[in-house]
Amino acid sequence: MTGGVYFAAVPRLKWSLWLLPALACRGPFPQSTLDPRSDFSAAIDGLFTNIFWWALFVFVVVESLLLFAIIRYRARPGAPEPKPLHGHTALEIGWTLAPALILVFIAVPTIRTIFATAGHAPPSALRVEVIGHQWWWEFRYPSLGITTANELHLPESTPVQLDLSSADIIHSFWVPRLGGKRDLTPGHVTRIAFRSDSAGEYLGQCAEFCGVSHANMRLRVFIQNDSTFQAWVTRQRAGAPPERSGSIEERGRQEFVGHACFACHTIAGVSRGTLGPDLTHVGSRTTIGSGLFPNTTDWLKRWVADAPALKPGALMPPQAGPGVDIDAIVAYLQSLK
Repeated sequence: MTGGVYFAAVPRLKWSLWLLPALACRGPFPQSTLDPRSDFSAAIDGLFTNIFWWALFVFVVVESLLLFAIIRYRARPGAPEPKPLHGHTALEIGWTLAPALILVFIAVPTIRTIFATAGHAPPSALRVEVIGHQWWWEFRYPSLGITTANELHLPESTPVQLDLSSADIIHSFWVPRLGGKRDLTPGHVTRIAFRSDSAGEYLGQCAEFCGVSHANMRLRVFIQNDSTFQAWVTRQRAGAPPERSGSIEERGRQEFVGHACFACHTIAGVSRGTLGPDLTHVGSRTTIGSGLFPNTTDWLKRWVADAPALKPGALMPPQAGPGVDIDAIVAYLQSLK
């Protein structure tokens, strides 16, 4: 009986395996480079399309000639031995010049795209310093006096220049729908410059292996219209809101300062740590743990209690223990909007 069920299932399994490639091509693809949303990514997509059609043309010509030769000159019973030929000047010139011309048609757009995406924006561009850490992202806006983490806010249709560096080892900044990959190297600054064309939320991640939580080093880019972006800037420039006397938030601030939290994290007017993300407005972020988890009460409690259990290699030590009021700390952090 069991064998009968097994053999009856084999054909269905076989057909399922055949369907896997088709299923793999279904969407949605939030990190697809084939859905550009900036001038940078559109230039890369245009170059890819150009090379694709040339490659397809070469494939069709070569395979057509191959099939023609196989069919036209195949061995036939009773056919005489083929007559050997020594060289053919026209053919040799043709198959030398044709690939050279195709390479020129590919090389010129490639070089133009390299210079167009070199990372130099006009002087009026919004400049953001991007610093990679194991395993989170720091974003500084020098002209706006803002520092935040893991969620990058940018105005729509405005030139932007990202100055990329690393605080520890090599990382790679990649938001596929907005721009190409750029490595972040300690002691060296690389750049990406682009102008987005669509408001929305775009996902990205580190694309250079950087340790045990490399796959967990994610980020979000929020492209916003001008009024929404300016409102965000106004909120970020404001200091941490005061707590109501005797409230759980006030108790949470005391817990935050009374434990190791203040030594690693900055909260404007409260602490000045540099090892971890700036938490001045952490309550307004949509995610925690560098994009791993939603910024909800339950996930924030679990994160504060034992971050390494949720994110391997996380440098934040577990905070749960005797005399630590996790609920108060979480309430305080959630009030920082």
